[in-house]
Amino acid sequence: MTESLVDVPDTVLEIAEALREAERTGLPVPPPTESHPGLSLEDAYRVQATNVRRRGDAGERIIGHKVGLTSLAMQRQLGVDQPDFGIITDAMVVPDGGEFAPAHLIAPRLEAEFAFRIGADLPPAPTMEQLADAIEGVAVSIEIIDSRIADWRIGLADTVADNASSARIVYGEFVAATPALLKSLPDTVIALTNDGQDAGSGPGSAVLGDPLISLHWLSTTIGAYGDHFRRGQIVLAGAVAAAVPLTAGSVWQVTGGGFAPVTFTSI
Repeated sequence: MTESLVDVPDTVLEIAEALREAERTGLPVPPPTESHPGLSLEDAYRVQATNVRRRGDAGERIIGHKVGLTSLAMQRQLGVDQPDFGIITDAMVVPDGGEFAPAHLIAPRLEAEFAFRIGADLPPAPTMEQLADAIEGVAVSIEIIDSRIADWRIGLADTVADNASSARIVYGEFVAATPALLKSLPDTVIALTNDGQDAGSGPGSAVLGDPLISLHWLSTTIGAYGDHFRRGQIVLAGAVAAAVPLTAGSVWQVTGGGFAPVTFTSI
């Protein structure tokens, strides 16, 4: 979606501005599908693209993509029945081992995910083989999601408009994406801990059966919107388990066999 803001329908601009202001002030808004019952999924993605464009105008740089709602646990938690996607910018990255204050967000939650680094530009609709060949590295990661919509009262079009409820990401050290590693991901369990206590875990197979299937869905879907994976981008494949509330004063970590742990402290 490359239309200029002057070509965007007033309804799309109105919803985009409300969500942007909610993020700025920390005051959530009602679900867009309540104030605009006819909001289509297509227009919800136009809302998302409008605010992504505004992030770019403010100096943020797109560094990757995320798939949301890939696990049955997350779909049940939020009452939806299909994945969605959002954009990741450089301003959304919390460094591994760093600190982050939940007070910067409205109602943050955490998810354990696999992160992938893309090593080559891909066409808008790559084959699975092209996709696998282009993956340079894999890491475990923590996604901090948030909703600018009150009480997480969202349907699919609501979260799509809200950039797939994205907020921050923390990713660990990437390991080489060998064929053996990629093949092992469905059986690899990653676990989220809070001060060393279990906060949720799941295997890669919880993500549409295989994280690579999730990435392939994403690459094909964004291709339909005129986008594609680019060399150096980071892509999050989706949560392996239901999201948990982010509380302050804790050390959060995700671990998985064969991967360096990723950690941050909530302050």
